[in-house]
Amino acid sequence: MGKNKEELKYRAYKFSIKIIKFSATLPNQRVYWIMGDQLLRSATSIGANIIEAQAASSRKDFIRFYEIALKSANETGYWLALLRDGTEIDNDEINQLLEETKQLAKILGASLLTLKSKRKF
Repeated sequence: MGKNKEELKYRAYKFSIKIIKFSATLPNQRVYWIMGDQLLRSATSIGANIIEAQAASSRKDFIRFYEIALKSANETGYWLALLRDGTEIDNDEINQLLEETKQLAKILGASLLTLKSKRKF
């Protein structure tokens, strides 16, 4: 496995840990339970799908798992933006998480463009 893939896997893992710790700090109110649950699911799905891609049985499967990881990153950004704009949570921490989400999405998007542009011979 290439160095970049290893770095992406590790970065997604570290991001999941940050989201888990952030979610644990959310207030104990119904609105936060719902958004926190959705955020946890989407954010941890990024890394899980990157791991699944590495075990893919074909190039098509590999691409599909990366596509799901990208969708999960986009969904994570949505939930973080809702928490930032619709609640009283500390925006500095959310903005840092949003920035990492955007970076992961850019890496996944660029990887997908490269994978899809390579022709089979």
